[in-house]
Amino acid sequence: MKNKKQKLGKEKMNEKELNFILQEGEGLKIEFKESLSNLDKEMVAFANAEGGRIFLGISDDGKIKGIEISNKVRSQIQDIARNCNPSINIKIEELKNIQKSAEQISKDVLVIDVEEGKNKPYKCSEGFYFREGPNSQKLKRDEIINLSVRVGKIKFDEQLNKEFRFPHDFDEEKFLRFLERSNISKVSSAKEILTHLSLGMIAERKFRLNNAGILLFAKEPKKFFRQNFITCVLYKGKERLDIIDRKDYDDDLLTNYEKGINFLKQNLRVAYIIKGTGPRKEELELPEEALREALLNAIVHRDYFEKGFGIFIEIFDDRVEITNKGKLLFDKSRLGKISFSRNPALFDVFYRLGLIEKVGSGINRIKNLVEERGLKVRFDTDEFFRIAFYRPNEVTKTAEKKVGEKVGEKVGERWTDNQEKIIHFIAEKPSVSAKELSESVGISSRKIEENISKLKQKGLLKRIGPAKGGHWKIQIKNKNK
Repeated sequence: MKNKKQKLGKEKMNEKELNFILQEGEGLKIEFKESLSNLDKEMVAFANAEGGRIFLGISDDGKIKGIEISNKVRSQIQDIARNCNPSINIKIEELKNIQKSAEQISKDVLVIDVEEGKNKPYKCSEGFYFREGPNSQKLKRDEIINLSVRVGKIKFDEQLNKEFRFPHDFDEEKFLRFLERSNISKVSSAKEILTHLSLGMIAERKFRLNNAGILLFAKEPKKFFRQNFITCVLYKGKERLDIIDRKDYDDDLLTNYEKGINFLKQNLRVAYIIKGTGPRKEELELPEEALREALLNAIVHRDYFEKGFGIFIEIFDDRVEITNKGKLLFDKSRLGKISFSRNPALFDVFYRLGLIEKVGSGINRIKNLVEERGLKVRFDTDEFFRIAFYRPNEVTKTAEKKVGEKVGEKVGERWTDNQEKIIHFIAEKPSVSAKELSESVGISSRKIEENISKLKQKGLLKRIGPAKGGHWKIQIKNKNK
């Protein structure tokens, strides 16, 4: 870390470097601000994390707005840093006469280099903040302290790797694929881009990648990290006994992620969803977006220091489990409210790829997606972090199958399109209301009630519980009544 900190603010930034940063956008160590408003919050967040740079006079979307540079402004910035508790060390750099190509108007920008703090936690007037990806999130004092104790200043993904030889072990194709997917133009050399992304740096007169860079761009990541693998298993039954299929993936993290998702898609059933009056749409029996969130969570937050355990995707008759070795860094009661990453550089990369939308939102998104489908999910947070998705029960599966086949010959003669849609929606969400069915099917609530009454008369539907708080049960076995 010493070499890295010495490099911070050592050389004056040129316009080429600034243009790359504007294109790259905000991230783990980059923040854009148009004014001094809430500047102390961003300083504290960087000091409590790994340091970073704040660009004053630039909007969130990377447009240069400019800021007036004066002794008064410089003094205000220094006062803000000193008034944090403890005081924060900063360096200020001026970028003058930045040209806007369209307007040809010279504008000034101030760059504030914030050092990683040596006396964590740091606090501003609004409280304690921590940098996670491109956002600063508010934390309690004890959470900051616990994070420092559990993770320490040594993070696996940031450690430089002396065994990796650049460019001999570097996969240019993987790197170019990342640039394309993250909308970063190759206007600079690979070394410059990797340095700006906090994935590499010059150390001992050699350019070296850190562990995050190797996990993403090595030709053979398994040469360096045997623990980098995803094991996918399909079981017969509900226990870990009879294995039907098994795949092991040990390539770069993005490839492993895509292959893991493909394994899930190949081995899960398809459900038929009808929205409004549109055509029937095929979707996985479990929400694909929720599965993607769970696998991303495992990749980004796992403990890579643990060499004897990878990531597991396991499919049982009744559930899907995605497991990684990585104990929560905060109290379980805060799950879904905050997010700490053991691997901030990896988090930042997957954010840039557009695979992570917002800090701390993944768990809640999983819960919401599962709840929308009337399904269940469980989170286990002991030594391992495990997300278990419960597959639709046998009644629902039978309903989907029978509905797709127009049920039975006898009932099929009187089976209308609207009734088919109603059964589909109930199969996906047993607690669906008449109002929701009306909006989805595209007919009045009165017509919904009439069709439900007919389905009940045919023995296909049964109401369990009261109108509010109850749910529907599909009874295909009684279709001949």
